[in-house]
Amino acid sequence: MKIDAVFSGGGVKAFAFIGALESMEEKNLELERVAGTSAGAILAALLAAGYHYKEINAMLEELDLKTFFDPPTFTKLIPGSKWLLLYFQNGIYKGDKFEKWLQQQLAKKGIYTFRDIKESYLKVVVSDLTLGKLVVIPDDLERIYGIDPNHFPVSMAVRMSAGFPYFFMPKKLSGKTKDKSVIVDGGLLSNFPLWVFDQEHHRRKRPVLGVKLSDSTEVVRPRRIKNALEMLHALFSTMKQAHDARYVSTSKRVNIIFIPVKNVDTTDFTISQDVKQRLVEEGKVNAKQFLNYWSP
Repeated sequence: MKIDAVFSGGGVKAFAFIGALESMEEKNLELERVAGTSAGAILAALLAAGYHYKEINAMLEELDLKTFFDPPTFTKLIPGSKWLLLYFQNGIYKGDKFEKWLQQQLAKKGIYTFRDIKESYLKVVVSDLTLGKLVVIPDDLERIYGIDPNHFPVSMAVRMSAGFPYFFMPKKLSGKTKDKSVIVDGGLLSNFPLWVFDQEHHRRKRPVLGVKLSDSTEVVRPRRIKNALEMLHALFSTMKQAHDARYVSTSKRVNIIFIPVKNVDTTDFTISQDVKQRLVEEGKVNAKQFLNYWSP
């Protein structure tokens, strides 16, 4: 059966998606359109390019995530200077190595810009801080920025979506005005864009299945806030969840695979192979349990 799929953000926890994809294939589910935010956008782009989950798994097993640490050269010469980047550049790492790596992987499948992907078959969510907008690429490029999506690199869209605030420097996008827009992680405004394939006045051609790297919002525990750092963390978490929680109603939850990943930090790029394998297994088990009873 053909379905559309939406993948949430979650940083390195996204290894769990590989296991979920394996369970989907075992149930003879074939992905058509895909969408995602942040880490989910990375996976969605690779799937839209034609990669099989086994190829993606092999690709990630060979990848040393620490290679994506790319602070400016001068930070190696001046101890502690990278922290100044938080003030002047709003991030520690440039993100260029990650974008180049993704560009290379997509190029192997002949994917460069959105012209190379079937129309509407990939949607990437980003946050425009300058305009205060949630932006879907490629859908909103022409309307908001006057940019032809046929010439817009897929790797750049994904890099922007995965631009975790303060970790990676924001990308800047020229638009219809003289001021460039500051673009960051799509998860800031919608970490799980299950709504992205909704079409007014049209019946869906296929079921839409969501895969979310967390518990259901109904079982999330209240946060304990005792200091400013915990409050900042809670602030970001609330912003990421608020938009999506309102959309994920009772009727929508029956189409969501929840994968509650524990004890793995979103930006822990030093996780071991054992942890990666555990994440894959957790994704497979949770997806299998869900799909055994799923009735699209």
